[in-house]
Amino acid sequence: MTLGAVKRVIAAVLGLGGAANGALMLAAPALWYDSVPGLAHTGPFNPHFVMDIGVAYVVASAALIARAWRPRYWPAAVAGAAFMIGHALIHAADVAAERTGNIGVDVWLVIVPALLAAWAAWPEKAERTR
Repeated sequence: MTLGAVKRVIAAVLGLGGAANGALMLAAPALWYDSVPGLAHTGPFNPHFVMDIGVAYVVASAALIARAWRPRYWPAAVAGAAFMIGHALIHAADVAAERTGNIGVDVWLVIVPALLAAWAAWPEKAERTR
């Protein structure tokens, strides 16, 4: 398997997981809020805010799925990964400032997937020239 193919598989996995997360945020924001360990530490439940971020996750994830489906859609995946990186930077700042409700959630469910998404979204040289 080529490196480009590995990136496409990772983009697909992250895209499907992120889309499922975003869909749950949209369909059942209270359930989503209550199911994330440490989230209540960040403030009271706000369904509008949860749903806004759900939309961002669905769009960013769709961009990663598009890159997995067609490598030439890598610019969309880079844009989707940019949201994920920005979101991860906020979580990293919370970890550094000791404002997190659950460091494991921040690292493994936000920061690591964002880094993987950025890596998977960025095309190999052969993909950039197609």
